[in-house]
Amino acid sequence: MAPGENKGVILVVDDEEKIRSLIRKYAEFEGYTVKEAADGMQAVQMAEEEDFDIIIMDVMMPELDGFSACREIRKHKQTPVLMLSARGEEYDKIHGFELGVDDYVVKPFSPRELMMRINVIVSRRQAPAPAVHEVAQFGGLVIDFAARLVYVDGVRTDLSPKVYELLHYLVKNKGIALTREQIINTVWGYDFYGDDRTLDTHIKLLRLSLGPYRNYIVTLRGVGYRFEA
Repeated sequence: MAPGENKGVILVVDDEEKIRSLIRKYAEFEGYTVKEAADGMQAVQMAEEEDFDIIIMDVMMPELDGFSACREIRKHKQTPVLMLSARGEEYDKIHGFELGVDDYVVKPFSPRELMMRINVIVSRRQAPAPAVHEVAQFGGLVIDFAARLVYVDGVRTDLSPKVYELLHYLVKNKGIALTREQIINTVWGYDFYGDDRTLDTHIKLLRLSLGPYRNYIVTLRGVGYRFEA
């Protein structure tokens, strides 16, 4: 990044001022502009009025919780959302990923790790679209890579950004056995420090979205996964 260049605008949503200040300190050091909201209602209003490169959203907040706020924001914009929570239950993570949350970080967190995750999400959002309009079809499963659209038997299936990236990586490596480490480092874009079940959760969501083609995602016990069609 060139000196003085702005890497993007972040909206930090948390009812704890200390958390907001901590994230602001690290984000501004890396070149981001940071704006804050103390509750979900304020976040929804700000997201409607302004454009952000990413929203860092706490789950448990007064007025409107993070999940509900994310649902409201998703009605109008597809701004990436990274969810923060003091709870790490699988149900919470699945619920967040189903809403289209890009990543999920459990408190207490490492500010450096959080910034790595933010940088990956923002850089991918700002990356130029591929020049070639490539479409892959496997029976009734159609994947439009340029448009990031997936169709199952002619019906469009909405995937969260991270679930789509997982499908994209598996399809691009069709027939190849991919280790869990390879998948996590490529799809998440960093050395993964979180719960290893995050990958399994996304695989479950992907299979659910593929419906009759869920068996294209093959589990390799003790190794990882492979796409077969």
